Amino acid sequence: MPELPEVETTRRGLSPHLEGRSIHGVILRRPDLRWPIPPEISTLLPGQAIQGVRRRAKYLLLDTAIGSALLHLGMSGSLRVLPGDTPVRAHDHVDISLDNGRLLRFNDPRRFGSLLWQPAGETHALLAGLGPEPLDDAFDGDYLFARSRGRSASVKTFLMDQGIVVGVGNIYAAESLFMAGINPLREAGKISRARYQRLADAVKRILAYAITRGGTTLRDFINPDGAPGYFEQELLVYGREGEPCRQCGRLLRHATIGQRASVWCGHCQR
Repeated sequence: MPELPEVETTRRGLSPHLEGRSIHGVILRRPDLRWPIPPEISTLLPGQAIQGVRRRAKYLLLDTAIGSALLHLGMSGSLRVLPGDTPVRAHDHVDISLDNGRLLRFNDPRRFGSLLWQPAGETHALLAGLGPEPLDDAFDGDYLFARSRGRSASVKTFLMDQGIVVGVGNIYAAESLFMAGINPLREAGKISRARYQRLADAVKRILAYAITRGGTTLRDFINPDGAPGYFEQELLVYGREGEPCRQCGRLLRHATIGQRASVWCGHCQR
């Protein structure tokens, strides 16, 4: 599933083409994706100007004066800005046409993505209760230390909890814990404030760098321009079970933590 850097890469790719443009019409080639597409998408969006393209966690929001189209890419979804006469391919489920003759097309082979509606001044239920953005100042070692007290869950499970911090999925949690030198199996409530500061710093550095590299290409994700991300080539632990640690040379360990495959170095991560 695309993680925060992939979604942010998509947002940055779309923004210059969408912001300030008016929506001419909406074509829905099916009534649902992961969930039914609400009628407001077809009835309220046409005629509205796109004031901004935002990201919250792994969701994209197309903001208008009356509300926002809320999009999630799911496991295989992609968004492209295309000429209006581009032929329709398989799995091209939604077209949002623009006033300049181009269109925003949502393709999703597996249909785990979503297109929903958030009225102006309201917060959609899927966005309620989310933690801070990991690149915001509110996310730091003091915050992680305070939220972790009394928690017996593994630190990796804790870090991937969207109520604690948004957008840190399996790939970037594994890489951040390696950079911080923290064993992913350690209990979250038993990690010191200083180590949490190292972890918060690692999360920020890795996510920011992955964004500059276009995210991580795994399975289906490609950028809005069709080019792959490049961070996958630089992964230090994720997906490298049984291979040598690039820091100490010892074989990496692996296990299932919180129903997710996890890889770490037993020597470098304590």
